Amino acid sequence: MMKFTEISFNKSFKSETESGFDRCQKFVDSEVLRLSDPYVPMKTGMLKKSGISGTVIGSGVVEYTAPYAKRQYYTNSGTGQRGKLWFERMKADHKDEILKKAKENFA
Repeated sequence: MMKFTEISFNKSFKSETESGFDRCQKFVDSEVLRLSDPYVPMKTGMLKKSGISGTVIGSGVVEYTAPYAKRQYYTNSGTGQRGKLWFERMKADHKDEILKKAKENFA
């Protein structure tokens, strides 16, 4: 038979854990924008800038807000590395790197 007389919890556990998750999400959001940059179609630079201005770092959502962003994402024929499906192609190239850095820095 086991008898527990007192259980105590670290009162700062929740805030410390949430703080770590927040820092990790901010890192991932920033890395997605940074690493996607060479893949985003470039004419004037406004599409890239719309990703920076349309994203709330730490929200977990990277959003390109230019009115033509969706069309460019699905149909741009691109030149070189730049072109359609830039997030998917960036993720295929850098997913392991992002996950490794996130684990190293926030585990």
